[in-house]
Amino acid sequence: MSKKVNIPIKVVFFHRKRYKGNYSIENLFSQIRNAMSSNIECSVVVARYLSKGFFRRVYISFQAAFNQKDVNHVTGDIHFITFFMRKRTTVLTIHDVGFMGNSNTIKRSFLKWFWIILPVKRSGIVTTVSIATRNELLKYVSIDANKIKVIYNPISPLFVSHPKVFNKEKPTILQIGTKHNKNILRLVQALNGISCRLEIIGEVDGLLLSELVNNKIDFVLSSELSSMEVVEKYKNADILAFVSTQEGFGLPIIEANAIGRVVITSNIFSMPEVAGDAAHFVDPFNVASIREGFVKVINDDLYRDGLISRGLLNCVRFDVSEIASQYEKVYKELAGFE
Repeated sequence: MSKKVNIPIKVVFFHRKRYKGNYSIENLFSQIRNAMSSNIECSVVVARYLSKGFFRRVYISFQAAFNQKDVNHVTGDIHFITFFMRKRTTVLTIHDVGFMGNSNTIKRSFLKWFWIILPVKRSGIVTTVSIATRNELLKYVSIDANKIKVIYNPISPLFVSHPKVFNKEKPTILQIGTKHNKNILRLVQALNGISCRLEIIGEVDGLLLSELVNNKIDFVLSSELSSMEVVEKYKNADILAFVSTQEGFGLPIIEANAIGRVVITSNIFSMPEVAGDAAHFVDPFNVASIREGFVKVINDDLYRDGLISRGLLNCVRFDVSEIASQYEKVYKELAGFE
C-alpha cells in the first residue's frame, strides 16, 4: 500500500487521443469527475498520439510516466501505458475484452500480453464496468479476484423521463452503433415485413445498405451527432434495439430506460446484468427470436408498459453520484486512506 497522502487526493485521468466516432470513455469520465467530492482534485492527461505504431505507443507511455500524481487512473483503451507507472498508485479500467475475439492467433497473443496480462499485473487495482466483463477478463489473466472491482458506468443527467404515446402502427426503432458486434444485419432481417422505421446512428457500409434495401426497411441514417441530438433521437423513438453479440456494458440500455423507452436486448454477456428486469431479451444469433421480441413488444401493450415502468426504476442504479463515490473509495484505498 502506498504512503498516505494529504487531502485532497490528486488524481490524474489518462485518456486516449480522441478519434472520430469514439468519445464514450471520455464522456463517461467527464461526468464522473464532475460528480467527485472536494476530497479529490482531478486533472486530465490526453495521449498526444493515437494508439497506433510502436514508437507512438512508447511516447504516450513515457508521457504518462512523467505526469503521475497521488493516484493515476488509466481510463481505458491505452492499457499498456501502465508499464512505466507506479503500480501501487495505478488504477486501470477495462471496459471489455471483445477485441480478443476479433483477432487472429498472433494478434490475440500480442493483445493478451500487452492489453491484458501485463497492464493488469502493473496496476494496483483494476476496475471493470460489469460482472460479465470481470468474468471475461479472468479467462485471460490469473490474479486475485479481490484486485478487480466492478464499478458500473453512470448514466448522463441529460437522460430524463420523457413520456411518449407509443406508435403501434409504425414504431420508430432506434439502433445505436454500427460495429460488427452490434449485429445489425440480423436485426434488419428480423424486421423484414414489420411496419416500422429504423433509425441508425453510426457509419454504414455498402453491405448494410444493401441489406436494408433488400429487406424493404424504411430507414434513416445519422452520424457524428452531439449529445443533445442523441437525446432527441431517444425521445423520438418508440423502441431501442440493442441485440449485440458482445458488450462490456451496454449504456444505451439504461439511456432508453431513463427516457422511458422500451428496450429489446440480448440475453448474453453484460446485457441481462445491466437491463435487470427492464428489457425484453432475445437470442442475438437467432433472427426468429429477435423478430418475436419486436412482435411481442409492439402488440402487447401491458407487457410493454411494464418494461418501461421497470426501466425508470432500473436506471437509478447507475446514478453518477453513486458511481463517482465508488471510484473515490478506490482512490482513497490506493492513496492509503482505506
